[in-house]
Amino acid sequence: MRGARRVVVKIGTNALTSATGRFNRAHFDALGQDLLWAAGGRELVVVSSGAIALGMERLGLPARPRDIPGKQACAAVGQSRLMQAYEEAFGHAARTVAQVLLTHEDVQERRRYLNVKHTLERLLAASVVPVINENDTVSVDELKFGDNDTLASLVAGVVEADALVLLSDVEGLYTADPRKDAEARLMPAVPRVTADVLALAGDATSAVGTGGMASKVRAAARAAELGIPCVITSGAVPGRLRGVLEGEAVGTLFEPAGRRSARTAWIAHALRPRGRLAVDAGAKEAIVTGKRSLLPSGVTGVEGDFGRGDPVDLTDTAGTVFARGLSTYDANELRRIAGRRSADIEAVLGYRYLDEAVHRDDLAVL
Repeated sequence: MRGARRVVVKIGTNALTSATGRFNRAHFDALGQDLLWAAGGRELVVVSSGAIALGMERLGLPARPRDIPGKQACAAVGQSRLMQAYEEAFGHAARTVAQVLLTHEDVQERRRYLNVKHTLERLLAASVVPVINENDTVSVDELKFGDNDTLASLVAGVVEADALVLLSDVEGLYTADPRKDAEARLMPAVPRVTADVLALAGDATSAVGTGGMASKVRAAARAAELGIPCVITSGAVPGRLRGVLEGEAVGTLFEPAGRRSARTAWIAHALRPRGRLAVDAGAKEAIVTGKRSLLPSGVTGVEGDFGRGDPVDLTDTAGTVFARGLSTYDANELRRIAGRRSADIEAVLGYRYLDEAVHRDDLAVL
């Protein structure tokens, strides 16, 4: 973490607000000093929650709205207030900030993904600090990231960050829920995110935020797959971000576990599947171990209504998703050629695009 030159910092709603969900100006000012320090000699990207909470405060609402229009109205009121706070915080050191609002479509569609990447690169080259948030004012369920932990991990991949720091109201990942178990211990490091690690995270959310520990651990796992170390720690402690970037053993460090190519990372994490292809054991072995393409002969079932080039999940004989890729054929075409040899494709369909149902270049093992 000490050697990271490009850092993505995610600041959760609970790190910006009091216990009652109101914006905590004194704490934000202290956090702003940490961010200014982090930006000194580094390229910094901030993914910030807080717009809906600030909108709730301005509109005098006692609780977070449950309906989408209510949340969108709060975001519309609160987003300008959130950016004003960042403008003032970075303005003390004459640093320029930029507002970037994203929906999932901006990373799902390849051309828009590259546009986001190029814009962020240009901002960083100009020593501007991008402040990124989900565009809650226009987002609906099918366009949403779900939470800013997910958004931060995707942004870390887009900008090819050296480190990801998730600041929340928790110290890190514990061996059990510390609110219920006095024996719970903070885990200083996680070499690899497994099903057992995810089980420890639970699925809690808060009254003013959307993400729980499970979403943070999944975000850390995505970053680790990209070769990006991630620390989950408390944003409520002044100086904690500085401690992380100075290499102190605070919070929980999720160690990097290799590095995907930018394209396979986009397929694995940015795309939402439009359907599923069930495959036999031999096809799974060829894909996972042999690093081969999926041929029509290995397809045993087709679910969904998707087009040529759409993302699809691959499932094994137990129904477990193990890979994601871009389908060479649409759903109806695949139903007709499933289980057949590649040499039979033209005879069945009257044409043949490729021999593969999903080409290896368009496939990411999860």
